[in-house]
Amino acid sequence: MQKNKIFSVFGVAMAATTILAACGNNEEGETASATTDTITIMSPFIETDPPEGENKIIEQLEELTGKEIEITWAPNTSYEDKMNITLASDNIPKVMVIQGKSGGFIKSAENGAFWDLTDYLKDYPNLSQANPDVLRNSSVNGKIYGIYRSRDGMRTAVMIRKDWLENLGLELPETVDDLFAISQAFTENDPDGNGEADTYGLIVPQWPASINTNSPYDTLATWFGAGNAWIEKEGALEPSFMQPEYLESMQFMRSMVENGYVNKDFATLTADKWDEPFLNGKGGIIVDTYSRADSISNKMRQANPDSEDIVVFTGNLENAEGELNALPTDGYSGFLAIPKTSVKTEDELKEVLSFLDQLNDEEAQILLTNGLEGVNFNVVDGMAQAIKEDAEAEKYANYVKSYSQIGMNVTEEILFYRAKPETDEMTQKFERRLSLMAADLESAVYNPASSYITDTYVTKGAQLDQIISDARVKYVAGQIDDQGWADSIELWKNQGGQELIDETNELHKN
Repeated sequence: MQKNKIFSVFGVAMAATTILAACGNNEEGETASATTDTITIMSPFIETDPPEGENKIIEQLEELTGKEIEITWAPNTSYEDKMNITLASDNIPKVMVIQGKSGGFIKSAENGAFWDLTDYLKDYPNLSQANPDVLRNSSVNGKIYGIYRSRDGMRTAVMIRKDWLENLGLELPETVDDLFAISQAFTENDPDGNGEADTYGLIVPQWPASINTNSPYDTLATWFGAGNAWIEKEGALEPSFMQPEYLESMQFMRSMVENGYVNKDFATLTADKWDEPFLNGKGGIIVDTYSRADSISNKMRQANPDSEDIVVFTGNLENAEGELNALPTDGYSGFLAIPKTSVKTEDELKEVLSFLDQLNDEEAQILLTNGLEGVNFNVVDGMAQAIKEDAEAEKYANYVKSYSQIGMNVTEEILFYRAKPETDEMTQKFERRLSLMAADLESAVYNPASSYITDTYVTKGAQLDQIISDARVKYVAGQIDDQGWADSIELWKNQGGQELIDETNELHKN
């Protein structure tokens, strides 16, 4: 039976690299002397408390896999520190959830702290189904150090006020030109019918992150054909922001700002207030993700349960040439890695991989993602309908939020149940969303440099990104012109950007 552990804070996180010398001495050809009966895992927990050590989910997982499972839980909010502390200790689990490609993880991986799984995944029925684009995105300089936790590959959406469209006799946009025209109409044609010039089209916030973080600016650049963060030309990689299409996308946004089709406070509106102009009837369009559309609908429903849902949405938009360049996600959120200190031989590695492969079986996917049928959910119309107003159901629904952190779901088709929306109208919207996502994935533009980690970016990446981010806002605001934009790119190159390009292309050649 599982022994449940909770990681407690006992000091400042030690650098993971302190154990690197000891991690790289394993010979991959060694033979395990004993069967691995117990799989130890370190994972974050999401709720206030982690799952109890003995519960029906872990019992069924142990029965499915034939392994005893010991999970060391650490709070999600401080997981990175706990991970580094664990790596520097004498008690390292066989499997660790890695939440992202942080500097500490990358150094540890490249110095031999984790198994390189690149040549192994093909040998397992479920793991071999992993999406090659997502594997590349999750890799470090082309090497796969963990099995990714699958997430929706497409989330980009354009959400619009349905009532304003109907009032003006407009349809959902299909192209960037349509987006411009609707923004113009929402600004100039009194979409709310109050007789006052008090509305505008597109709502853009002060973006809290830097470039290449799926902001509305990044989305437009991809739609215009500038690529996704990087673009490959004749075998060489160039940053997207150096492309003429990127400048065209900024000119598009600048024209929207100059004409008043965008909120005047676009450079200062904080992201936590992004929804407010939409909800308050001041702005009518947001370019973000489907989850934001759901969030806005939920806020409206909470404020007035009897009101009609006025949020409609579509997916990525074509450019003026009729090309669809859809902006995808990376397709994953962290991964499960296997430390060499605790898994010392290749035979033991294969046994752990077999266990992880089993966690991608249908029954395991359902346990980790949905929970227990008949306890916290029922299957209705092929979907998981939550059981409510039941203490046992609530307990296991909360447990699933933490157990899902070790779920990978890398099979070509998802084997768990999608959550059933509460109403028929919400079900129709959800089915439309899935249809749009699937169609857009056919035109997804992936970042060809997503796996590359260069020395220059590790040391100067934040400063370099800020140069472009600042220049982008200044250009859109009309504070600099085309020459000012070109000067900013030259500054970026001189501050280390050219070295970044050279190092990235060197990795790309290998």
